[in-house]
Amino acid sequence: VQLVGSGGGSAQPGGSLRLSCAACGFTFSAYAMGWYRLAPGKDREFVAAISWTGGSTDYSDSVKGRFTISRDNAKNTLYLQMNSLKPEDTAAYYCAKGRELRRSRDPFEYDYWGQGTQVTVSS
Repeated sequence: VQLVGSGGGSAQPGGSLRLSCAACGFTFSAYAMGWYRLAPGKDREFVAAISWTGGSTDYSDSVKGRFTISRDNAKNTLYLQMNSLKPEDTAAYYCAKGRELRRSRDPFEYDYWGQGTQVTVSS
């Protein structure tokens, strides 16, 4: 299993970034996927999760209405569209493969993790 994140970088407050996570080594369409983030001095934080078909999504309160998780099962790729970025969104973002098809907020329900993509929001 391999998860390769990309698309991170720097943005100004109010700006947008789109993260991608390319997956291989497993049947991508059969598993839920999620995004987490880790900021310096803080615990790992759930960001968003999506079910195997993409028909069910979940977001943390801190990103709801600003971020959108999606997936393209034909391309084996997970996405996180981040709009209206805030300085507090600054973190390393990790995509993760679920243990089953249903989405979850519990990090123990994910068995493989990407390498992390840095997002920095500042003026």
